[in-house]
Amino acid sequence: MKKVIVTVFCLSIASFATHAQEKKAPEVKAAQTEEVDPKAAKFQFKDQDNTHNFGEVPEGPSAEYDFEFKNVGKKPIVITEAHGSCGCTVPTWPKEPILPKKKGTIHVTYNTNGRVGPITKDVTITYNDGKTAKLFIRGTVKAKPAESKPTPPPPPAPNH
Repeated sequence: MKKVIVTVFCLSIASFATHAQEKKAPEVKAAQTEEVDPKAAKFQFKDQDNTHNFGEVPEGPSAEYDFEFKNVGKKPIVITEAHGSCGCTVPTWPKEPILPKKKGTIHVTYNTNGRVGPITKDVTITYNDGKTAKLFIRGTVKAKPAESKPTPPPPPAPNH
């Protein structure tokens, strides 16, 4: 009898607790329309999808690539910052404004030393009042061949 009473009591409390917590429907916010400036600066990169695939590269020397772009907007592009997704990916960018219809280059260096395996890194470019663009590098770093140590000559045979 005690087990029945305790079970009914526990079920009552669980039922009460479940119904006591009223779930609110998530608020639906009005769609925010972002104003697009038709005269804004705009990157057009030479590489499809802003991606460069190094393919297979040897471990040791840095892998480097120049991302070429054109400003297809009507205002100058002013790059304020560019950074890689890790310390092994270092971009260098033009410090002067890139005028409309002019070209520029963002140089990306990837340090392969000690990084055997797939490369999947990105570079974030910040320009014109906080807008961002992304570049991507891909590939595979192949391990450098193991250094072979010369085998020592066998010890001389004993004379009997």
